[in-house]
Amino acid sequence: MHYSAHDVEALAPTGVLRATINLGNPILARQDAGNEPTGVSVDLARALAARLEVPLELLVFDGAAKAVDAVANARADVGFFAIDPLRSQGVQFTAPYVLIEGCYLVRNESSVRTHQDVEQPGVSVVVGKGSAYDLYLTRTLHKAELIRSPTSPGVVDMFIEGGHAVAAGVKQQLEYDAHRIGGLRLLPERFMVIQQAMGLPSARGALAASLLHQFVESCKASGFVHEALRRNGIDGATVAPKAIESAPT
Repeated sequence: MHYSAHDVEALAPTGVLRATINLGNPILARQDAGNEPTGVSVDLARALAARLEVPLELLVFDGAAKAVDAVANARADVGFFAIDPLRSQGVQFTAPYVLIEGCYLVRNESSVRTHQDVEQPGVSVVVGKGSAYDLYLTRTLHKAELIRSPTSPGVVDMFIEGGHAVAAGVKQQLEYDAHRIGGLRLLPERFMVIQQAMGLPSARGALAASLLHQFVESCKASGFVHEALRRNGIDGATVAPKAIESAPT
């Protein structure tokens, strides 16, 4: 797709594409040995900047809430977030490009074995503050107590150190921490499917939203997202299906 000067101005009005990168979700991004961000979201940001033929500036954050705030307040042009109703107040979302499972982690000896066991008085659940599963569980858990870790990668350590009953988060991060620490198990069923999408400031308008939506759909259809998952060694995440509608969500 050829982008006109008007299109470029709509998506990158400063002449530089400013993209937020959230290191709190290892499915999307992580740091390599040189502390440089890598991952699916980084690959997509680079691809969009290349198509627009503008420089790329990566704004790296340790949690989703900070990344969302940067886009909602137009300090960044695009970001990579889980779709959630609370975030739509300042962010326009594309259709999702990747689907990720949210799961629960407990100690091997825990009596918690089902989702129903989690939703009980006296059960403390540790989540990453401002993450998609924090927002979701805040709406859906009414008896259990939510304990918020400052960042998602710190959830399991807080769960262990604080003697809490459950850790909630992205399946792959929980699996990694379970292997790292030992004596832990995931509950067999996910509690939610996280729809990872691209987003841009709500104030940018219909043209920018349509262009970003088309970019995401083209990356899914061409196999770019699938290849980015493979190249970055991501297992367990799947490419989202083609959007039913041509307009942004």
